[in-house]
Amino acid sequence: MKTARRITVLLLATAALAGCSSDPDDGNDVPSSWIRRQYATSGADYVDSRDTPSRVAQEIDGHTAARDRLSDNDMVFLRYRNDIVAISPHASGSRIEIADYRTGYRRWRPHIRSVWPDPDSDTFRGGGPGSGK
Repeated sequence: MKTARRITVLLLATAALAGCSSDPDDGNDVPSSWIRRQYATSGADYVDSRDTPSRVAQEIDGHTAARDRLSDNDMVFLRYRNDIVAISPHASGSRIEIADYRTGYRRWRPHIRSVWPDPDSDTFRGGGPGSGK
């Protein structure tokens, strides 16, 4: 009987610790496989031939919530743990680009520099589990 209680207590303690130690941002990956299935490929990018950048950003963010969303003129940027999704006007629809955070930040710096942290800054903590902490 004591053994059964010990096992039960041990299992409950393990479950409680696992629940307390998980980082809620661990699952904040860009939904790249979903984007590949939803939108047409155009070289390294994706396109939606009908919807505006705002609507496409809403669709992507609705599927997997971004950490942050930023609009600048007619472009929309979604920030995920390690990536940036940029949605811009293209023909009568939108172009969707995915870049790792550092590359995306450098590329779209004029649009996001005063809002999102600079990955080349000494105070940047990164985005992945355990990075910079």
